[in-house]
Amino acid sequence: MRAYLLGGTELDGDRLAYHGTGKELLIGFAKGVVVFFVPVVLLSIVPQLYGFPDSVTSSLSMLLYLLGLLLVPLAMVGARRYRLSRSSWRGVRFSFRGAAREFVGIFVVGTILTSLTLGIYYPVFVTRRPAFMISHSYFGPGKFDFDGRGRELIGPFLLMALLFLPTLGLSWFWFSARRNRFFTEHTRFGATRFRSTVTGRRLAWLQISNVVAIVLTLGLAWPWTVVRSMRFTFRYLTLGPIDVSDIRQDAQAASATGEGLAGLLDADFGVS
Repeated sequence: MRAYLLGGTELDGDRLAYHGTGKELLIGFAKGVVVFFVPVVLLSIVPQLYGFPDSVTSSLSMLLYLLGLLLVPLAMVGARRYRLSRSSWRGVRFSFRGAAREFVGIFVVGTILTSLTLGIYYPVFVTRRPAFMISHSYFGPGKFDFDGRGRELIGPFLLMALLFLPTLGLSWFWFSARRNRFFTEHTRFGATRFRSTVTGRRLAWLQISNVVAIVLTLGLAWPWTVVRSMRFTFRYLTLGPIDVSDIRQDAQAASATGEGLAGLLDADFGVS
């Protein structure tokens, strides 16, 4: 599926390519099962089978929650590292070089602060995540950068929350489009910046019609919605001239374990 989608994506006259294999994903998935399900069995099922005291069961449940809080960001980093390492353009591989422990800190602190502030910290949290992912991504030796600040989205987020009930939830699409444009316009590769012109109305039509199509066809329309969403994304995405004259191969090794774990935890449903 990824080979088809990337192979159908063209930039400056050349198509992207995907080099991952099903065998790699199968091995990564198997490792993810060991990493995730063994602790789950030990911490949740065994106490119930052997009738552990309620205090012990509660403590183990908290430990399981903390384990999930740790595994989700690890899976997200592992998935991105693997997917970029298997993607290329003009024969040059992408790569991700961020430290997992740094993203774990961002994810844990962000989750806690979002809860403590009743969601007000959410715009900062969801900005710090792509900021980390983008600023540690490379094309050959060339580095991507992100210079957005989450506090700039706090105002639009609060306005969305205020209008959520009066608009029957439609204000969320307006905020999602605003966030998409913000993330895109603060992303650059060298001196080249990306730009998005997506609007809330168009995004709402895409996502609502996709859900209706999937429901009415009992899921058979899912492949159509995936391709449609990809086309939609690139229709409103532009970037200036890219100077790749000095770009050379600088591939980085990566395993599919994080990818398998991400699939198990639903940490990242992305296809690229």
